[in-house]
Amino acid sequence: MSGHQGDCQADYSRLSLNSATAKKLTLPQVIDACVAAGIPAIGPWRDRVAEVGVENAARLIKEAGLRVSSLCRGGFLTAPDEAGQAAALADNRAAILEAVALETTELFLVVGGLAPGEKDVIAARNRVAERLADLVPFAVEHGIRLVLEPLHPMYAADRALISTLGQALDLAAPYDASAVGVAVDTFHVWWDPDLKSQIERAGREDRIASYQVCDFNLPIAADALLSRGMMGDGVIDFATIGGWVRDAGYTGDIEVEIFNQEIWDADADTVLATLKERYAELVLPHA
Repeated sequence: MSGHQGDCQADYSRLSLNSATAKKLTLPQVIDACVAAGIPAIGPWRDRVAEVGVENAARLIKEAGLRVSSLCRGGFLTAPDEAGQAAALADNRAAILEAVALETTELFLVVGGLAPGEKDVIAARNRVAERLADLVPFAVEHGIRLVLEPLHPMYAADRALISTLGQALDLAAPYDASAVGVAVDTFHVWWDPDLKSQIERAGREDRIASYQVCDFNLPIAADALLSRGMMGDGVIDFATIGGWVRDAGYTGDIEVEIFNQEIWDADADTVLATLKERYAELVLPHA
């Protein structure tokens, strides 16, 4: 397959809509939009799930005939104090139970950044490893894989001290691949000169739990979180990265996750139509 593919030819069976892409919609509205657009899977965020209640969310998704590709997100494991650590563990255990209720096996973890006033990156990373060790047995008991998501280095201070796929794989290494996996999110990892070898490593270790796509737009938005773009609008080479992920053996869902104010403000049906076109043209031929 190559070039632009029309709706008739494209296979959307692996396409999943991360609910953050349609941030202004409630979960029932996102579900309806997926059904209307012919998108078979959804990756909900916990805030949207909480608005309707996890059991109700699970029922609505199942009745719509959708599957849940992943749940976003747990994590934020870097608190230096006992109370903060206990709160983080409680929240992550709740997230694991939510993933069970939603019938997904994949729970994304954004590991967290520096504590307020902290500058010791090494100590904060060590706390991530310690909290992960605390969480893994509970996750395994419930059949949930913790998915470590490296974030672009510009988010290291406040969101994720894990910036590369290699770091995520090192953090996962003590655990079985069914317990701790990694996410390949094009926005966060496209720049990494070691990306090819680390995707190959992730494939050998059977740790690729999710492939998320969106573009890296320039200029960087005033709020850097909102620099994610529609595939084809930025600088990312989806053919190359997608080929590496494919060759590493990944055959799971491909989530589109976009944080972008213009996209959030646009008509959701139009956004999803464009999303499907770009997926068929830029992502699917290399997946």
